Amino acid sequence: MTSALRTEGLTKRYGRRTALSGCTLDIPAGHVVGLVGPNGAGKSTLLQLACGLLDPTAGRIEVLGERPASGSPRVGFVAQDTPVYAGLTVAEHLRLGAHLNPSWDDALARRRITAVGLDPAQKAGKLSGGQRAQLALTVAAAKRPELLLLDEPVAALDPLARRAFLQGLMELTAENGMSVIMSSHLVADLERVCDHMIVLVGSRVRVAGDVEDLLAGHHRLVGPRRPVEDTTGWDVIEQSHTDVQSTLVVRSTAPIDDASWQVNGLDLEDIVLAYMSGATAPARVLEVQR
Repeated sequence: MTSALRTEGLTKRYGRRTALSGCTLDIPAGHVVGLVGPNGAGKSTLLQLACGLLDPTAGRIEVLGERPASGSPRVGFVAQDTPVYAGLTVAEHLRLGAHLNPSWDDALARRRITAVGLDPAQKAGKLSGGQRAQLALTVAAAKRPELLLLDEPVAALDPLARRAFLQGLMELTAENGMSVIMSSHLVADLERVCDHMIVLVGSRVRVAGDVEDLLAGHHRLVGPRRPVEDTTGWDVIEQSHTDVQSTLVVRSTAPIDDASWQVNGLDLEDIVLAYMSGATAPARVLEVQR
């Protein structure tokens, strides 16, 4: 199966500043991928490299088995702030999309505009933030891309608008079978729609894998205080200690059978926050199950 995105040692620098460092990923097609991390972690840089807007400083990147190319009909991209043309009406956006994209699906575009309640005669500059996001998603999806890249598409939206946007995204994905990579720092939103997760912190990949594998392989351990060196066999992601107690977040593919520890599960946000807090540890990348 062709990978939606494959990188090896991918690095991007702006002068002395490193925006992305040594990024190695292999994401099979057909996934809805969450790209999560704090501001400045490298999320936007990775997406812009993937759609051909930037060239890497070092390393390799392939998108759908090819070198990224700006304007590729196989890739749709919605940049931050869901850019639309304020002076154009909704209908004019659709006509422009049809003119620029040979694979344009006008029926899909018009069906979505009706479904989300957009007035074709309304100028984009008069739309709400949620409406602009829906228009930008419609234009990107009507290209019929094989891969859709979304850069913080819901960051500025209120909770109801975010829910409507994500619901529309799930419907589009189910209908068209396209791969999606969506960046955000709102983990709860990603958890609703994504089956694969990448955590970027400080320009590096901290962890990547299927959501089910991440949830099954991470645990919070609470027990009597002890040196972290006594946890041989586990990858310690985050640790905290009081005078009498140690609390660890660990990754282990094997069951943890140690009566001295209380073992609890974690939700996805707990896992992401643990990797952010423990960002000085070596990067750990889970193998994707093919």
